[in-house]
Amino acid sequence: MTTAIYTHPDCKRHEMGQWHPECPARLQAIEDQLIASRINNLLEHREAPKVDVAEIRRVHTADAIARVQENTATLAETGSGYYPIDADTMLNEHSWNAALRAAGAAVAATDAVLAGELSNAFCAIRPPGHHARPSEAMGFCLFDNVAIAAKHALEARGLERVAIVDFDVHHGNGTEEAFLDDPRVLMVSFFQHPFYPYTEVRPDSPHMVNVPVPAYSKGDVVRQLVAERWLPALHAHRPEMIFISAGFDAHREDDIGQMGLVEDDYAWITQQVLAVAKEHAQGRIVSCLEGGYNLSALGRSVVAHIKALAELV
Repeated sequence: MTTAIYTHPDCKRHEMGQWHPECPARLQAIEDQLIASRINNLLEHREAPKVDVAEIRRVHTADAIARVQENTATLAETGSGYYPIDADTMLNEHSWNAALRAAGAAVAATDAVLAGELSNAFCAIRPPGHHARPSEAMGFCLFDNVAIAAKHALEARGLERVAIVDFDVHHGNGTEEAFLDDPRVLMVSFFQHPFYPYTEVRPDSPHMVNVPVPAYSKGDVVRQLVAERWLPALHAHRPEMIFISAGFDAHREDDIGQMGLVEDDYAWITQQVLAVAKEHAQGRIVSCLEGGYNLSALGRSVVAHIKALAELV
């Protein structure tokens, strides 16, 4: 299999203050662990292009886009400072370009996988995306990268069914909202509950299987729900491509959440998703970084995830 990494230096230029956990060092930690694990040279490395804003418009309102673009431009004129989107989401002068690269990575990876150039891809990008609602940025997220890529696959590339797998510790409320009324998109996730973003827990539907779990849940709980709730829904949906919102903040070493996953759990989940992709989607997967804030645990978990994607385990 050919697995690619998409990233760009612009994704490190977006930052929200030295105190902020969603920091440029996250991408450096991933790069360092890929080298230390000796798999870096086994992967194809591709530079993320800037996305066409028309792609973002498939998911987000004009006002949501303008708020990021215009306030970033104002900061660029002054050369310093931040613009607060909400209490924990800010823009700096590089945020617009970073957001374009993040979404651009997801769309470019989608095209390359659909073209058969790659078996699958991981996008080492920031800002993350799955909290960004169609109408507003929030929760460290500016635009919903995975949702944009999924819409691209459906609207521009003609797929009929896709799936989104979200294993971040937080509920991917923006992704759920984007596809709540779109049965072409199956979303499966787990998330710590009650926890940010404190959105309504909806009952399962044929295309929304988002499972709340209590704090301190470990890998055995998650593996059981994957087997009993996710996999039947994924097989029933028969996706032609799978997108992953790959958050690693459910790791037991990550203080943002209070769950207890370890690297082997992320590898196992990835292997289950890959098996579904091979059965229904010609193996086609695009995975995009979401959360994960303990730098060591993040780097190790991403390596485990990529090893499973590339079948190096």
